[in-house]
Amino acid sequence: MDLWRDIIIFFAGLWAGTINTIVGSGSLVTFPVLVALGFAPVNAVVSNAMGLVAGGFSGAWGYRREAATVWRTMLKLVPVSLVGGLIGAWLLLHLPDTVFGYVAPVLIVLALLLVIFQPRLSAWAKGRQAASVGVNPDEADRTRIGPTLYILVFLIGIYGGYFTAAQGILLMAVFGIFLHASLQQSNAIKVILSLVVNLVAAVSYLVFAPERIHWPVVLLIAVGSLIGGFIGAKVGRKLSPGWLRLVIVVLGLVALANMVAKLIVGP
Repeated sequence: MDLWRDIIIFFAGLWAGTINTIVGSGSLVTFPVLVALGFAPVNAVVSNAMGLVAGGFSGAWGYRREAATVWRTMLKLVPVSLVGGLIGAWLLLHLPDTVFGYVAPVLIVLALLLVIFQPRLSAWAKGRQAASVGVNPDEADRTRIGPTLYILVFLIGIYGGYFTAAQGILLMAVFGIFLHASLQQSNAIKVILSLVVNLVAAVSYLVFAPERIHWPVVLLIAVGSLIGGFIGAKVGRKLSPGWLRLVIVVLGLVALANMVAKLIVGP
């Protein structure tokens, strides 16, 4: 039984790492799997976030060329995401677990809606960013960033530090409105900011709540997501987005049903 559980967690991490690099919301794969396997929801979030850091590094490496064209923009936004991630991780560790039990289903619904409407968000963002295609990459990196973008990235950082799921989709939607950059440049920034949030959250968990960390789960998700991050950056774009979203939505609904059932009938 333990072997099958480990295999399931590994492949969930592999799939999540691939999805995170392509569209985001990989936590809607790993989080439901961990909850379904009997892990406490907050402990599942903690172990999942730590494991997905590895996939964030491989995804960031895969987008290193695009990231190099917007390094000034990233230097401005990384500190904002970092502070937001710290606050989100603090909220997760200090609010009662019962609060997460009520908030998590709402966040899952929000994340699922973002996944379902992600094609429309992407098409809208693509339309907004069409003027950026073919422009000197340095032009996008020298565009002034308004205060609204800083505030929204900060709030998404808090959300990511608290729950992690679908923060990448939120970032892409925001970039489509407030950032003058191509889709690939925006995706590179998204991958790196998500990595920053997960990394700072992981360090917070390690320092302040090591008892909530399931190290075998972290290792399995880390190895799986590391491989998945490379797959997503290199060949993941060839995968059918429709099937990716279907898997995310089905697993997200499983997690939602599981958590709602626990609220109604108790653990």
